[in-house]
Amino acid sequence: MIGAEGRDAAVELPGTAHEGSASPNGDTPPGALTETALEALLFVAERPLSRREIATLAGVDRATVDARLGDLEVSLSRRGIRLIASGEKVELVTAHEAGGLIARYIGADAIQLSNAALETLAIVAYRQPVTRAVVERIRGVDSDYTLRSLLHRQLIVELGRAETPGRPYLYGTGFDFLERFGLATLDELPPLDATVAAGLVDPDGAGLAWGADAAPENPPEPEDPVAPR
Repeated sequence: MIGAEGRDAAVELPGTAHEGSASPNGDTPPGALTETALEALLFVAERPLSRREIATLAGVDRATVDARLGDLEVSLSRRGIRLIASGEKVELVTAHEAGGLIARYIGADAIQLSNAALETLAIVAYRQPVTRAVVERIRGVDSDYTLRSLLHRQLIVELGRAETPGRPYLYGTGFDFLERFGLATLDELPPLDATVAAGLVDPDGAGLAWGADAAPENPPEPEDPVAPR
């Protein structure tokens, strides 16, 4: 909700403000971006905002946006709200360590994933962007239902289509994945030990790597369905 100060700020009498300077109400003028203003913008946003959008709204350059985002991330690092980034987009989320308390408040249980779903999610997270065919070759079973379940829960997202025969969908992770697992960026994914990494190697393609290409799909065997929430 926008407070009284925000409504008053929308009315400006002639001669009461000078171009390029803050108004008597303390508004941030175009061409300036404070950490406080940035936090407020991200707080009221109903979706992740790109750095370009923020720069355009504030009338500042990309370097200024990056600098204020860095300041805000440090300021929020020990508080209940955190700044997370996925590619060019940023968003405010609740701190991961407060998840249990928040879940009790809203009466929601943590998302329960089957072993098949967790295995598929790990492959997508560490191999993204990745196609269903690659996921199925690594797992050795049909993964269509599991991928659709993860899409429905917004733990994975469609990133586009591969430049291979049939143009299959490419899957990756988004903001809900970062928030669910308490990560600020994908760089914070824990490193894999040799045994686990070996299990994520495509038997018909390259080893573990970001952005592995997909090959045409082969008919796989069925898997156990994902356990209901």
